[in-house]
Amino acid sequence: MEEKIKGIIEEIRPYLNMEGGDIEFIKYEDKYVYVKLKGHCVECMDQDYTLKNYILAMLQSEIEEIEGIVNIEL
Repeated sequence: MEEKIKGIIEEIRPYLNMEGGDIEFIKYEDKYVYVKLKGHCVECMDQDYTLKNYILAMLQSEIEEIEGIVNIEL
């Protein structure tokens, strides 16, 4: 499961990189994907929109079991 999630995140990464952002996969646990947004994504006002309506939607289109996504702010 984690390898499939990582593969989807790798497909998304170039789009975030174009805007000066990045994403790091942290873990998959209890049907939730944990990531860390980096770069401009950290300060972006549309961070929640990007997480839920873009990244989560992409993940759920490939892996139906995923229920949510959590940005870990370390």
